[in-house]
Amino acid sequence: MQFIIDNLPQSLMILGVLALIIEVAVLGMSTFILLFLGISLFATGLMMNFGLLDASLTTALWSNTLITAACALLLWKPLKRMQENVDNKDVKSDFAELDFVLTNDVNELGLTTHSYSGITWKLKSQQPLNAGTHVKVVKKEVGVMWVAAI
Repeated sequence: MQFIIDNLPQSLMILGVLALIIEVAVLGMSTFILLFLGISLFATGLMMNFGLLDASLTTALWSNTLITAACALLLWKPLKRMQENVDNKDVKSDFAELDFVLTNDVNELGLTTHSYSGITWKLKSQQPLNAGTHVKVVKKEVGVMWVAAI
């Protein structure tokens, strides 16, 4: 503990970097709290290192409180907007190019199923398809394969 107090600016900067790494790498920017805290810890440590702030625990506490609050007030809305920008583009993969022969009739209702990779999928089609038709997967959703005749 004495080592941390003796090297308070460096300790704060290390804790700030660790908080930022956890926020970005582990949590994927899903919560912003560690981001704001990491920024404030690093900034406080940097200011203490350059002599702008006194290197004491009380100063560190107040500085982190104020900088964290300021970061939250300034960055909350822009970061929230950035999080809401979602790309709705369909992902192309080898899974979508799967083809097979239907054992039952398929329509938009999804009453027919197909087992693939240990999972039973509902089959749906834009147009009715008869049993014995060779089809390929054109779109996938959670638990549903959309198929079309080849």
